[in-house]
Amino acid sequence: MKLWYNYLRNCKCRFLRQKIIDNYIVDFYSPKKQIVIELDGGQHYEDTAKQKDQERDSYLKSLGLTVLRYTNVDINKNFEGVCADIERYL
Repeated sequence: MKLWYNYLRNCKCRFLRQKIIDNYIVDFYSPKKQIVIELDGGQHYEDTAKQKDQERDSYLKSLGLTVLRYTNVDINKNFEGVCADIERYL
């Protein structure tokens, strides 16, 4: 939630939370920029989860969306860097 409350909620580009895109629910989505942001917790490091994430990303990219993934560690230890990275895509 830190990313939402401290950055995306007041970002110059509108983001939606928990947006349904076909069979997936993405964490954050910018319709204008066609960007999906996914936040990954520890369960995403398991092999089966990695495979599902790759399939999901491939599908979303096939729709013309840019998918950005950040870990919870990234958010907690390098918040400014994550925000700067998102800014590059806006």
